Amino acid sequence: MSLFGSAFADGDRLEVAGAVVRLKVHARARRVSLRLDRAKREVVATAPSKRRLAEAAAFARDRSDWIAARLAELPAAVSIAPGQTIELFGEPVRLEAATHPARYIPATEAGPARIAVRGEGQTYANAVIRTIKREALRVLTERTAFHCDRLGVKLPAIALADAKGRWGSCRPALPGKPAAIRYSWRLALAPFEVADYVAAHECAHLLELNHGPRFWAHVKSLVGDHRGHRAWLRAEGSRLHAFGG
Repeated sequence: MSLFGSAFADGDRLEVAGAVVRLKVHARARRVSLRLDRAKREVVATAPSKRRLAEAAAFARDRSDWIAARLAELPAAVSIAPGQTIELFGEPVRLEAATHPARYIPATEAGPARIAVRGEGQTYANAVIRTIKREALRVLTERTAFHCDRLGVKLPAIALADAKGRWGSCRPALPGKPAAIRYSWRLALAPFEVADYVAAHECAHLLELNHGPRFWAHVKSLVGDHRGHRAWLRAEGSRLHAFGG
């Protein structure tokens, strides 16, 4: 953390009203401004140039009431414990304590799916998250394969991440390196249709490394109107990032 009055650099972090404020230089910015990054649960103070970062820091300090109010609007961090019911890809899943290693048990006519793991506290929570990640990788791999087949492209390497700023990323094939797609494991906490849209979005990037008309035409051919899914992620993304936090 830098202190007010010190020399500031792009990326420095301050603490204001109990929140992390990240300083950012954006050459196209016309003025100093503040915005809330809901996914990262931090405030971004933007300045048009490095020499105005001190002004951005002072502006954040002067707007401490605004920062406190925006933080209060964020969903509280959700702990993970036996007895809770969460949703994975839109379906209810009950969390249970067990004496055996972590296990995902699919739904039956008798009841919803279950995640049963042993341990307590953070050990229990970590085991639940690992189980969710395995299920996320399975489902997102299946949907990626489905969309790639429809687009006529080769299935890329697939991995999971916990990026705060994006739900997926696509790296095109390079000489000696296959194409690769990374997804946020937290997509498992979203409705199936929303997670499937992200998979379609990244698969479309295998053909178009942009967001031009041809790219969106590919997305539409895979999942139809995408606008509702994007709106859901904007509205609910911070809640997904609060899980286990």
